[in-house]
Amino acid sequence: MAGGAREVLTLQLGHFAGFVGAHWWNQQDAALREPTDAKETPGELCPDVLYRTGRTLHGQETYTPRLILMDLKGSLNSLKQEGGLYRDTQRDAAIAWEGKLTTHTEELHPKNSYLQDLLSAEGVLCSDGVWRVQSIPSGKGPAPLTTATPPKPRIPTAGSIQVWSDFLRVHLHPRSICMIQKYNHDGEASRLEAFGQGESILKEPRYQEELEDRLHFYVEECDYLQGFQILCDLHDGFSGLGAKASELLRDEYTGRGIVTWGLLPGPYSLREPQKNIYRLLNTAFGLVHLSAHSSLVCPLSLGGSLGLRPEPPVHFPHLHYDATLPFHCSAILATALDTVTVPYRLRSSPVSMVHLADMLNFSGKKVVTAGATIPFPLVPNQSLPDALVQLGGATPWTPLSACGDTSGTRCFAQSVVLRGLNRACHTSQLPPGTPVSSVLHACTTGEEVLARYLEQQQPGARSSSHLLLTPCKVAPPYPHLFSSLSQQGSVLDSPPTGAGMSPHPLLHSSGQHPRPWGSLLLFLLGSDPGQLGQRAHQSGPAALGQLHGGWGGTGGPGGAAPRAPQPGPVLPGRGQPCELKFRKGKSGCTIKVRMQALGVSGLATTTHTYDT
Repeated sequence: MAGGAREVLTLQLGHFAGFVGAHWWNQQDAALREPTDAKETPGELCPDVLYRTGRTLHGQETYTPRLILMDLKGSLNSLKQEGGLYRDTQRDAAIAWEGKLTTHTEELHPKNSYLQDLLSAEGVLCSDGVWRVQSIPSGKGPAPLTTATPPKPRIPTAGSIQVWSDFLRVHLHPRSICMIQKYNHDGEASRLEAFGQGESILKEPRYQEELEDRLHFYVEECDYLQGFQILCDLHDGFSGLGAKASELLRDEYTGRGIVTWGLLPGPYSLREPQKNIYRLLNTAFGLVHLSAHSSLVCPLSLGGSLGLRPEPPVHFPHLHYDATLPFHCSAILATALDTVTVPYRLRSSPVSMVHLADMLNFSGKKVVTAGATIPFPLVPNQSLPDALVQLGGATPWTPLSACGDTSGTRCFAQSVVLRGLNRACHTSQLPPGTPVSSVLHACTTGEEVLARYLEQQQPGARSSSHLLLTPCKVAPPYPHLFSSLSQQGSVLDSPPTGAGMSPHPLLHSSGQHPRPWGSLLLFLLGSDPGQLGQRAHQSGPAALGQLHGGWGGTGGPGGAAPRAPQPGPVLPGRGQPCELKFRKGKSGCTIKVRMQALGVSGLATTTHTYDT
């Protein structure tokens, strides 16, 4: 690869992961299309880490994501599984059969207005098999099309977005999309609901061989593969598929980094207690198994809690979003993800996935939390020391891992990235002889300012910080979320009041360059032996169950002394608790869930058993 990039292969597993991934790749594409001067030095981020060059059958150069995407039947809408850059070789192949031939063609799903505008703006697949599009200013992508300047595509409305492919503007390689035909995306039948269902998919030779074939295709063309990043849904059966995929990667590519981002959509309905039990168990099993096979695991969600008791969605002072829309939630998570993954995507002095995981790991604890400030609260004509001093001792970022209150914990290690600040804002620029008001104002570089601030906030924590000039580029189809934000990313006035749920923000997102501030943190609990994960002989599943307040019975499987049964979580609107029991057998551990719900004909009890 050009420039000796340390390549990363991305796996997207699940439909909400597809939403986050679509925004993620759109943001990478927007950064690639940013006009650059030939005399300027290359950007701080290396796109070759995530992208690959290739050629069509007609010799045209392409630049596509290094991506394997798995989703269910019916989730693509108008997007073809083989993508749009290459001809459908199966359809165009010559048919040798000379007898009677009947062709059945499935009716294509119509493209929404945004995709129609995008198609007219970017070009067409010509009769010679070459996709002719406008040139990308950075020099990446296919040959230019000499036509008049096309109109800019409109921003899609939230109501027009049904699936993630409705707003994906990036062309994918034919080996990127892998459809799971045995389960449906829509409807009540044949749904991928449980961890065990997803885990069994990759036990079938058909899907396992298909995944391995795609992995070999991408890996063998890499010069220096640093690892894999997995975007995986945790709330449904894809948590099991992700666990099995991470196990396959660990066994076949030993020594490579595996960073897993466990994704959960926004608030859930209290009227579906059984589905919430499934969501809770899928999340617990997913975190346990993914942490066993990954170098690092980080749950990402805008919900306030992973448990059965709902919490309001997280609030950003300068963002107005609808937490019930995956289109909005995934955009925010993609922006945060684009920031916290900066260390292993840098062009100069990158931190590899393995080194990042080693820095954040502690005694085998691989699950970390994430937080972000979007945008960074810097007003015009303010310096970085002024903004940090103004924050005071308050927590500078909004939690994105739905892990609840972190009071009573301490931070062991943290990786912090701040993007989009001009070099003139890095230090206070005080005239000589002017007394400084804080230690931060005495620093001579922005990197020193950020390092000193983190040391003050988390004394004794192991910290890694990066300060980038490049902002986070957002362009259509990124939704309208930002309020009180200038085109340069500065906060124009005081934070607005309210719950932050209005779907009508003040400014458009096209052309804005927010300054996100993202962090990855490993929190450790205090020394109290009664706290989560600190009991002797307590297993990982039991610790997670204790986190959600749902474990009853006699402790973990390691011979711990019996303790008094704890009440399980109360179902919304019901006086009866649901019960979770843990039992260890010769072949593994069994979790038994008893759910009680008051139905039309009286009290109904359902029992579900899961083997681990």
